[in-house]
Amino acid sequence: MRIIAELPHPECKISLFNMNQKYIVKFEQGTLEQSYKISELDLTGGGANEVFQILDDAFISTVIDRFKTMRSDFSNAIKRQEY
Repeated sequence: MRIIAELPHPECKISLFNMNQKYIVKFEQGTLEQSYKISELDLTGGGANEVFQILDDAFISTVIDRFKTMRSDFSNAIKRQEY
């Protein structure tokens, strides 16, 4: 897997990888991460630029919201283990 690009964003790190005819978009925020795989066959030939067009503000906003939910879920799981 090789990194081919990074998209600057103030709330998370966004990296684009290429492996086995797939693009992997990885979002990182602290100790949490989300990844999305996109087959090259599902794209119209625009490569990395086409992937970045998919990552519009509305999508990134949902990713940020999901990080908040993930953090809350994990925090609650830890609290349930504390006596």
